[in-house]
Amino acid sequence: MLPLFRKGEPVRDFDLQKELRQLPNRPGVYLMHDRDDRIIYVGKAKILKNRVRQYFQSGIKRTAKIEMMIGHIAWFEYIVVDSELEALVLENNLIKEHTPKYNTLLKDDKTYPYIKVTVDEDFPRVMMTREQKKDRARYFGPYALVGSVSGIIELIRKLYCIRTCNRTLPRDIGKERPCLYHQIGQCNAPCNGGITKEEYGESIDKVLHFLSRDYEPVIRMLRERMMAASSALDFEKAAEYRDLMKQVESLHQEQKADDSVTEERDIVAYAAEKEHVVISVFFERNGRLVGREHHYLSQAEEQEPAAFLGEFMKQFYDGLPYIPKEIVIEEEPEEKELLETWLGTKRGRNVHIRIPKIGGKEHLVKLAKQNAQMVLRQDLEKLSREEKRTRGAVAEIAELLKLSGEVHRMESYDISNISGFLSVGSMVVFTDGKPRKSEYRKFRIKSVEGPNDYASMEEVLTRRFLHGMREREEQIESSFTHYPDIILMDGGKGQVHIAETVLERLGLSIPVAGMVKDDNHRTRGLYFREVELPIDTHGEGFALLTRIQDETHRFAIEYHKSLRSKNQVRSGLDDIPGIGPTRRRTLMRYFDNMESLRRASAEEIAALPGMNQKVAREVVSYLQKGANSENP
Repeated sequence: MLPLFRKGEPVRDFDLQKELRQLPNRPGVYLMHDRDDRIIYVGKAKILKNRVRQYFQSGIKRTAKIEMMIGHIAWFEYIVVDSELEALVLENNLIKEHTPKYNTLLKDDKTYPYIKVTVDEDFPRVMMTREQKKDRARYFGPYALVGSVSGIIELIRKLYCIRTCNRTLPRDIGKERPCLYHQIGQCNAPCNGGITKEEYGESIDKVLHFLSRDYEPVIRMLRERMMAASSALDFEKAAEYRDLMKQVESLHQEQKADDSVTEERDIVAYAAEKEHVVISVFFERNGRLVGREHHYLSQAEEQEPAAFLGEFMKQFYDGLPYIPKEIVIEEEPEEKELLETWLGTKRGRNVHIRIPKIGGKEHLVKLAKQNAQMVLRQDLEKLSREEKRTRGAVAEIAELLKLSGEVHRMESYDISNISGFLSVGSMVVFTDGKPRKSEYRKFRIKSVEGPNDYASMEEVLTRRFLHGMREREEQIESSFTHYPDIILMDGGKGQVHIAETVLERLGLSIPVAGMVKDDNHRTRGLYFREVELPIDTHGEGFALLTRIQDETHRFAIEYHKSLRSKNQVRSGLDDIPGIGPTRRRTLMRYFDNMESLRRASAEEIAALPGMNQKVAREVVSYLQKGANSENP
C-alpha cells in the first residue's frame, strides 16, 4: 500500500483546483478536513479522481447533510491503496479512529476481549484486555464473551500457577509477602523466589500452547494426575482434576465443532424514524435462535437504507470474533459483492449475503424488523429526552449568547486552594452536552504565591493554550489541540476578563462567558460581553450549566484534596529518624493519612515491607510526641 498525503499545509495555501487535478486514477481513501483541521468525513473510492471531484462539481444532486458538509471542507488528503477491498478496510479503521461528524456511525460499537500474555517480561502475566497494542506481548482472541475469557484465565491459573499481580519482577522479589493465590496453591510465588525464571518460562510455554488450542496434552496430564490421586485415595484431589479436565474437554469440543454442517446465519433488519435508526441483528446457530442485539446509528438521516446498511455491516462485523457463513438482510446493502469478499477474507471461508423474498428466512427478517420497530418506539422518548438535555441544552446556551457558529466543545475552569496553599486548576470538557472525562486536565499552580485566584487562572489558561498551539504546530493529537467553541469561567466579570486577556495576548478568538452565582453559590446567569444575561432556571440550558459547574468544582477539589493528603503525610514523616524516601512511600501506600498512621501499633508498622521494630518504634514515638504537643 502506497500512502500519498496532502497534510500539514495551512488552509490558505491549499490550492483546491490544483489538488483536484493531481488526484490519481487509483483506489484509495479520502479524508475531508474543516478549518480547525478536524476530520469531518472519511470515504473510500474505486477511483479517487472521480469520487473526490464530485464533491466540488456544480449541478449534482446531493442530500442536505452532504451539502452542509461540503460547506465546511477546508482541505482534503488521501491515501492510495492497491485494491478496493484494501480501501474498504482502511476506511473502516479511520472512521473508528476519528469518528468524523458526517459519517454514519455505529453508536454502541463493541470492543471484544483478548487474552494477553506479557512474554516480554521476565515473569510473564496472563490477563484480559480490550485492545491489541503494538508491543511485544502475545494476544489471543478476540472472544465473544467476557465470561469465557475470565473462565479461561482462571483455568490457566489453576493449571499452571501463573501470577496475577502487577509487581515488577525480578526487581521486587522478596519485598512483599506472597499473595492469597500462593496460599491456595494457584501461584508459585515468583515474587518471593518460589520458582526460577527458567521454570516459570516452561509454564508460560505450556500456556501459549494451551491458548493456541493444543488441548490434548493438558487432558492427558490431568487424567494421569486424577488416576494417581485416586490410587493414593486422595479423592478430593482427584475430583479437582476431574473438574478441570471437564473444563478443558468442553473447550476442546467447541474447537472441534464443524460449522459447515450446521445452519448458522445472522438476520439483519432496521427501523427508521426521522434521524433515528435502529438495526436489529438475530443470531441463528445450529438451526436455533440463540440471541439478538440492537444497535443505533448516528448521522444516518437522509441516507438510503442501502447506504447505512452497508456502513453498519462494515463497522459491526469488523469487531466480531466470529462471522457466520450467511447473512440474511432486509435490503441489499451498497457494494454487496465487495462486502462478501471482505467478510469471506475475515472468516477464512465464503460468506453469502441473502435478501429473501419468501419462505422461512423472509419470516425471520420480518421478526427482526418487528423487534427493531418495537425498540425504536420504546426508546424514541428516551432518545428525545437525552437529545434535549445534551445538544438541546447546548443550543439553548448558544441562543442565549447569540453565538453565530456551531457550539460542540465547551471548556470550564476552576481554581481550588486553602488560603493559597497547594493551589490547583481544573479543566473540564463537555462535548455536545456530555462530559468527556478522558480530556479533563489538572494543573498544579507554579508561578503564583498565596491566594490569588485571578493570577492562578491566568497561569492555567496560558499554559493550556500555549500547550495546544505548540502541539498543533507539531501535529500532535491531544485534548489541548482541540480548542473550545466557548469557554465557561466559574465566576463573573473578573474571571471573564482574565480569560479574554489571555486569549487576546495569544491571538485567539474564543467566546468567554462567566457563570455568575447567587448567594447559594448556584448559577443565576451568564456574564457575556459586559452584560449579565438572566437564564431560565427551569430550562435544559440551566441544568447543563449546573452540571458543568458542579463537575468543575468536583474535579478541582478532588485533585486538591489528593495533593493535600499526600503533602500532609509526606511533611509529617520527613523528620522521623530512619525514614527515607523508600520507607516513606511504603507508609504512604498503606496509610491514607496521618490520623490512620497514628492509630497503628509498632507491630503493624514493623510488619510492612522494608520496616523493622526499631524504625517502627521511632515512628510511633514521633507521632505520639506530635499528638501530645497538639493537645497540651
